[in-house]
Amino acid sequence: MSRFFVPMIRRLTRLSLRGVLFLLATPLPAQDAAIAPVDAARVRSQEMIDRVVANQKKNEHALDVYERVEKVEVRKTGSDAQPLSVKISRVIPAGTGMGKISVGPDGKAVDEAAYRTELGKILKNLAWAAEEGRAQREAYEKVAKKRRDRDELIDATRRAFLYTFVGEERRGEVLLSKYRMEPNPAFKPASRVEAVFTRVRGWVWVEESSQQLARVEGNVTEDISVGLFLGRIYKGSHFMQERYEIAPGLWLPTFSQYDFDGRKLFSSFAVHERTFYSNYRLIGPPKEALVTLRAELGKPASTAADP
Repeated sequence: MSRFFVPMIRRLTRLSLRGVLFLLATPLPAQDAAIAPVDAARVRSQEMIDRVVANQKKNEHALDVYERVEKVEVRKTGSDAQPLSVKISRVIPAGTGMGKISVGPDGKAVDEAAYRTELGKILKNLAWAAEEGRAQREAYEKVAKKRRDRDELIDATRRAFLYTFVGEERRGEVLLSKYRMEPNPAFKPASRVEAVFTRVRGWVWVEESSQQLARVEGNVTEDISVGLFLGRIYKGSHFMQERYEIAPGLWLPTFSQYDFDGRKLFSSFAVHERTFYSNYRLIGPPKEALVTLRAELGKPASTAADP
């Protein structure tokens, strides 16, 4: 399989997941006026839905200023009890990208010298990103374009799905409202990514008192063609994500799972990943992050990996 294919699949499916996370923005289309029996459930609390969407956008933006630890487990199949590989990284926003440093299960350095070297590289990237110049402006324009692309995907999701309130479920001590999501038959996708929405069904759970998205889960209901790569994602592929309150009013991912199988030309492929997110910490934009990380790098080697 081409070394470019799996990253493309991951990007495609993750973009689709981002879009699904915003599906609660979906309005009830005029074409559905004939199905009156479910209208009341679908528009149960439009004002609340709008606040959920606004909060979700803030949550997504916060990922640009919060560092975290990500533990990625790769499996041969989604049902395997033990992963084939486990990679744990400290992920640090660096202005126009993300820096990653390998760490141990406790989130600390395994090799302190290598850790400090990688941290130094991220510092250089942050110092560059904090400057003002033509190169920086061009880099931030690319970042802004990605954000616009994401916004367009969110807008497409408003038309791509219908939602219906189906009841309440408990997650620990918290009561969540559950919504069924279904493709809108009137939706006309304008891109490969948008076309994924027409083949996905699932559920979302909302914590209504805070108007926050707590969980999303979906299944691929029909094979999905993957453009120029002449590939296909098979029916039955699955994704889900859990979100919890990390700071007051801020809900960020704590767990994601992707189970996608398919083929490229005559070769099969599989993406079975589970990612655990922890150790969130506000690090701020580049100028603020620089101060924090320079102080950390100035610590003795035995403590530098313990922010």
